[in-house]
Amino acid sequence: MSNLESTEYNFRFKDGILGAQMLFVAFGALVLVPLLSGLDANVALFTAGAGTLVFQLVTRGRVPVFLASSFAFIAPISFGVKEWGIEGTLCGLFAAGLLYVFLSLVIRWRGNDALARILPPVVTGPVIMVIGLFLAPVAVNMSMGLGGDASVVLAPPKAAAIAALVALSTTVLVSLLGKGWFRLIPILCGILAGYLTAYILDSTGFTATALNQFMNERAAKEAAGAVLLPSFASDQLINFQVVRDAAWLAMPSFSFPTWSNWNWSAVFYIVPIAIAPAIEHFGDVIAISGITGKNYVKDPGIKNTMLGDGLATSMASMLGGPPNTTYSEVSGAVALTRAFNPAVMTWAAFTAMLLAFVGKLGGLLQSVPTPVMGGIMVLLFGAITTIGINTLVRAGHDLMLPRNMAIVGIILVVGIGGLTVPLSAPLNALGDILGMEVSISKLQMGGIGLAGIVGVILNLILPCKGCND
Repeated sequence: MSNLESTEYNFRFKDGILGAQMLFVAFGALVLVPLLSGLDANVALFTAGAGTLVFQLVTRGRVPVFLASSFAFIAPISFGVKEWGIEGTLCGLFAAGLLYVFLSLVIRWRGNDALARILPPVVTGPVIMVIGLFLAPVAVNMSMGLGGDASVVLAPPKAAAIAALVALSTTVLVSLLGKGWFRLIPILCGILAGYLTAYILDSTGFTATALNQFMNERAAKEAAGAVLLPSFASDQLINFQVVRDAAWLAMPSFSFPTWSNWNWSAVFYIVPIAIAPAIEHFGDVIAISGITGKNYVKDPGIKNTMLGDGLATSMASMLGGPPNTTYSEVSGAVALTRAFNPAVMTWAAFTAMLLAFVGKLGGLLQSVPTPVMGGIMVLLFGAITTIGINTLVRAGHDLMLPRNMAIVGIILVVGIGGLTVPLSAPLNALGDILGMEVSISKLQMGGIGLAGIVGVILNLILPCKGCND
């Protein structure tokens, strides 16, 4: 066995290039999450690198994985940034990391099976599906040149649709037909193809022509008395000004939770969503164990890998980054290169943290047209939904059994339907009963988070006679 294939930690300078390649594999997905959710991409790079180092410290450098932005939190972050601002949303993300820490303590106390009993596939499957379906309209809106909430026009629809279609098609084709390293970077290939398409549409005047046609149609509709969305569409899909304005070297725009004014609404909304990625963590650890031939479930154990993931997520939120998770793309690259040495991921982490200080890179990422991101989101959110379905299929659950049908059906309707439950009055009343001075206003739980909590409760209270859990 070569030194590279050894599963023991061995930090060597000659592995730096290979570490940078591992980051390259994760790069597209890593930066896509902050771009879609309103966070800073350079901060996400820094917190991905720092989070990986925290994970390695907790697991004593045993596991060759790279931690970066989690897709599961795109929906709650996007909603939270609009509802409470970045600082308020970070309160919820910090608490989500603490949930991982709590689960790691439960596993340390009761063993690995304890978490599976609380969060079986009949709960996690539909929760994952809700995460994907919740943002499906956002993907379609952005692909057609609208804002995510369809409240404003950002680009001429015809040009936007072409750029989105190229980005989507490229991502699908590379994932299906790509060989070697290309098979591991379909999202990055889709972004590059969509960006190039947008550049061609701009430089040939197609975008300008599409804008004129669009504005003429708007004028005719307005003359007929129609009330239309406000339009900020221009004759260029790509705004190179943000690239020109960015400095070559710059400090990432770190943000911090509002410690003095803790946002409990964000906490109650976001924390339950961590249920799904917590369960996926099991699968990721088992997958990398299968690749390297070393049982990481036993050593360092899920109790430590989950703890490392949680501390990395809370650390990221303290700086304004998205929650971290292990990346299957990087695990694929580990299998391809047989680079089992965990120190390679240390180099990937160092590279990510250094790139975070390249201001031009952040400006370039901000210039990616909205329709390009929308096209990739069509596949991304569909894939998340499919993962949820596959979770149920692989578990072999009979969804026609009344218990399973009730749990899955209620989770889907509560999550997708956007049910919200006010919490202010009950908590204030509880404070009065306990003799505590509590004054909480405008606190509620809803959406994906409420769906997760409802699923856990139903799984615990509904009788399991004749079920196949």
